[in-house]
Amino acid sequence: MLVDFSGWGHLAVTGADRVRFLHGLSTINVTALPIDGHAWGAILSPKGRVLSVIELTIEAERILVHVEPALVAPTLALLDKYAVMDDVAAAPIELTAHKRWTSPTQAWQAPYQFGPAPGPVASAAEVEVARIEAGLLRYGVDVDDDHFPFETPLTALLDYGKGCYVGQEPVFRVHAQGQSARTLRGLRFADGPPPAPGTAVAHPAKAAAGVVTSSTTSPRLGPIALAYLHRATWEVGGEVTVDGRPARVHALPWADVEW
Repeated sequence: MLVDFSGWGHLAVTGADRVRFLHGLSTINVTALPIDGHAWGAILSPKGRVLSVIELTIEAERILVHVEPALVAPTLALLDKYAVMDDVAAAPIELTAHKRWTSPTQAWQAPYQFGPAPGPVASAAEVEVARIEAGLLRYGVDVDDDHFPFETPLTALLDYGKGCYVGQEPVFRVHAQGQSARTLRGLRFADGPPPAPGTAVAHPAKAAAGVVTSSTTSPRLGPIALAYLHRATWEVGGEVTVDGRPARVHALPWADVEW
C-alpha cells in the first residue's frame, strides 16, 4: 500500500545543536539515530502529557520533523519556546513524500520516501482503515494533552535509558510503579456497524471501562475500533461490551494482517 504524505506537515530543524536539542525535547533517542534513520515519538508537557506526536527523519544537514497538518503550528511553537540558548532553527517546508505500508506492524517502522509515489496511492478511506488496524494515533482523536505516551502504542517506543527530556519524570515514575490506569486497545466485533467515537465501553469488573476513540469496518477484520480501556478490563483476548454488543480486546498493532 502506497500512502501519500505530501500533505502532512514537515518541519526542517537546522543548526549545530539540532540533535542535542531534539533529544532533550522529545521522547526519541535522537543521538542513537543514524543518517537516514527515523523514529516515532512525542513532545510532552513537563507533567508528561502528549503535546505533539512526531516522527523524525535524520539527514546530514538537518532533521525533519513530520506531524499531522493540524500540529504544524503548535509543534513549531514548542520548538521555538524551548530553543532559547540553542543553535537551532525550525521552519515548515513542503515535501513530496510517501511511504510503503505492508502490514500494521510495519507501518510504524516504514521510513519516509521522498519524491512521487511509484504507483497509485491509497485512498483516504483505505488509509484510515489501515491507520486503525495499525493503532497509529490521530491527535485530537486518539490522543491529546490529557494522555500520557505510555497509555498509547507509543509506549513500545519509549527509551528508558536515553537520559533527561521534557516530561521524563512522570513517565519514569509510572514505569517504575508498573502500570498506567488505562491503555489504548483494539476492539473487534463479530458483525454490525462499528461503534461511533465517544461510545462508552462496559465490563463486569468496571461499568465505566473506557471509551471508543476511532472506528471503521475493515475488509480484513470486519468492524473494529480503538478504545481506551481501564487496566481492570484491558486484558488481550478478553471481552468488553459496547452499546450492548460484545467485543474482543486486541493488542495494537493488529497482528496477522497484510495489506
